[in-house]
Amino acid sequence: METKRRLFVLIAPPAIVLALFFLAPLVIMLLYSFKDNTFGPLLPLTFKHYITFLQTPSFFRLLLDSSKLSFLTAIISIILAYPVAYFLVFYTGARRVILLTLLILPAWTSFLLRVLAWKVILGSNGLLNQTLIGLGLIQEGAPVLLYSQSAVLITLVYVWIPFAALPLFAAMERIDPRLHEAAQDLGASPGQTFWRVTLPLTMPGVASAFFFVFIPTLGEWVTPTLVGGVTGIMYGNLIQDQFARALNWPLGALLSLVLLVLVAAFSYVFNRFIPITEVPVST
Repeated sequence: METKRRLFVLIAPPAIVLALFFLAPLVIMLLYSFKDNTFGPLLPLTFKHYITFLQTPSFFRLLLDSSKLSFLTAIISIILAYPVAYFLVFYTGARRVILLTLLILPAWTSFLLRVLAWKVILGSNGLLNQTLIGLGLIQEGAPVLLYSQSAVLITLVYVWIPFAALPLFAAMERIDPRLHEAAQDLGASPGQTFWRVTLPLTMPGVASAFFFVFIPTLGEWVTPTLVGGVTGIMYGNLIQDQFARALNWPLGALLSLVLLVLVAAFSYVFNRFIPITEVPVST
């Protein structure tokens, strides 16, 4: 009985916080999706916003395009961050923590400033255009990539690479180095050691890195607003417009719930069908 009481005392505070700041907002958002309009009463409940969503193909296309862009951002971020984390863990020795800190240092600055920096780089008088002019490839500056999905992809990858590197670094650091020594003693080449030992054991880090990047970027709206233009908008821009411009909070709540359900379903499928083994911890 005493043990149960202590367990309740330990669990009660975080459970209350979770209920107040996570579950309660979700319930409120769900109820809002059934309201007739933003400022009207809750009752009577209506399904008109659900009907509007189902009858608007552009919503589905934008959600699909945003999912593809977020997926591509996550994959590219992992591909670029993996060799960096590999080098830091296996080739830098005691300096790995310092170098990792330098890697994530840009993430300590303002997110908005970093996005605006890429807007300048990709702009008419930016670094990219000046380089192309210097090489003689173009005669005058023009926003070659700015205000497009390519600009959004480049900016998102730059912003989220450090967040992809952190779980990869943690997974690699936990690998027992004796496993590499055993593989070499058995005649495995460096390539075989990587493909048959290192990569499988870092899959938990790869999965974590994927979700670290995919989930936040799927609802991104600041980056597409600044560097995406009309052709680079994402699903998050649609939600933001419903709340801030159209003042259609019920439809915005519904669009947010759809995004939440999509992320939850994707997470379940990923964890259910992609086996992830535990990483042997070095001693």
